[in-house]
Amino acid sequence: MRAVPRGARAYVLCAVLAAVVCAAPALRPGAGTPWDAAALLALLCAASERLGRPRTAPRGAPDRGRTAPAGAGPFVPVLLAGAFLLPPAAAALVGLPGALLGRVEQQPVRLRRVWHAARVALATFAAGQVFGAGRLTGDGREAVATADFPGVLLPAALAVLAFCAVTAALDGGILVAAERCPPRTAWRGLLLRSLAPHLVHGSAGLMMAVLWRSPFGPVTSLLVLLPMYISCWVFAQYHRERAAHHATIRALVQAVDIKDRYTRGHSERVGRASAMIARELGMDGGRVETLRIAGILHDVGKLGVPTRLLRKDGPLTPEERRVIELHPEYGHEMVRGIGFLGEARVAILHHHERLDGRGYPYGLSGRQIPEFARVVAVADAFDAMTSTRSYRRARPVAAAVAELRRCAGSHFDPRMVRALVRALDRHGWHPNVTADSEHPADLSGNVPAPAPDTAPGAVPAPAPEPAAGTAADTAADSAAGTAAEERRARRAGPHPRESGPVPVPDVRPAAGTAGNRRRPRGGRR
Repeated sequence: MRAVPRGARAYVLCAVLAAVVCAAPALRPGAGTPWDAAALLALLCAASERLGRPRTAPRGAPDRGRTAPAGAGPFVPVLLAGAFLLPPAAAALVGLPGALLGRVEQQPVRLRRVWHAARVALATFAAGQVFGAGRLTGDGREAVATADFPGVLLPAALAVLAFCAVTAALDGGILVAAERCPPRTAWRGLLLRSLAPHLVHGSAGLMMAVLWRSPFGPVTSLLVLLPMYISCWVFAQYHRERAAHHATIRALVQAVDIKDRYTRGHSERVGRASAMIARELGMDGGRVETLRIAGILHDVGKLGVPTRLLRKDGPLTPEERRVIELHPEYGHEMVRGIGFLGEARVAILHHHERLDGRGYPYGLSGRQIPEFARVVAVADAFDAMTSTRSYRRARPVAAAVAELRRCAGSHFDPRMVRALVRALDRHGWHPNVTADSEHPADLSGNVPAPAPDTAPGAVPAPAPEPAAGTAADTAADSAAGTAAEERRARRAGPHPRESGPVPVPDVRPAAGTAGNRRRPRGGRR
């Protein structure tokens, strides 16, 4: 277990002390705290926390996606109902039993529970203070008691906004203290992402409060929790399905890494670079995530290529090269039935196309190439050039960027290259070893090295046979080795792969397969 930084512990302690100060007035003798209502709401809150966050993955699985996010069920509506019904200090106590008894999936359990309790108490106290302010909007609690509609809507909306703002502020602070996130990154989007769900929860909490004060009594307010629990259950199913999707993707990537161990980690780095480009292009969050998945799965078609070709020690024959160039079509066939991939499927199929029409598998050119494929092509070539391989060291980022710029317009989309350069200037590039990688030396891209007799930065003319290459050839021929690579590797010393002749398998596609649907590049095949 990773130790909690001292700064994070101090931050949690400050939050706890602030929560104690906020809730203390309710415990003073003669404060007039309505303990019957507070106790019933606290009991509802604890039950909602236990029942409203169903498990979405088996025990022992990674925590991501295991439970519905906090506040996805009836827990928040009950908190806000307490803010609408009780004095602020008493409302701060409502969420404590649920927070302290709720499920916690990650260590340290006790510290997380205490943090959750303090966070809930402070947010509820702030909502209660705003709801009962009474200066500009009128006393919200009086409006609830008299069923003053629409007069109660404005103070309720402001109370929800205060709850949301305090929660976002505290969450951003803990990210800075515990995860050491940059401040501008920690708070970015927290308030806006949580505002809409909390407004929905606030409307449910307001309905609970109105029914509580109605002639029908507190029991009728429980009817509001039933649809909220159902919606939480549906939300949990969505998270369970999403967790299954991520597990599927991880399994596919691990299978590729096992089969071609010299490109371990390459897929995840391409996914990260693709997401960086997508954000610079201004894509929405859904498309950014889909493009990240496209980058991760771009080489999944290698599972259909014979392992002996991927690990062959020596130059490839033209026939072997044609077999390896089928991997985009194999990958597309493998993921075609996975509906959630969306546009990622076309990126897997076309990420080796070139702007000048000399790519594969279909020789598309210009805007005929899907946008996602143009993004992944740049990310793939960049990571390949900046990754260490067994026969050469990684190129510096500056050299890789210069090569991408040189090839922009002929091989790569200049717009995507400019977006990657901006992202690198803003965030830098850290090709860390992935969680599945055990040996940093195994990190590699699948890009052929430039030939010894090629001048630095030169871009050779494309040809159907294996040739020495720079960025243009590295991306287009990323799965295939060349004679130039082998010569360089042998001059550098013994190759770590097994040596010896490798029999060439008869792996030509059968009639009617994807391979027979390929168009030859430039009529030369």
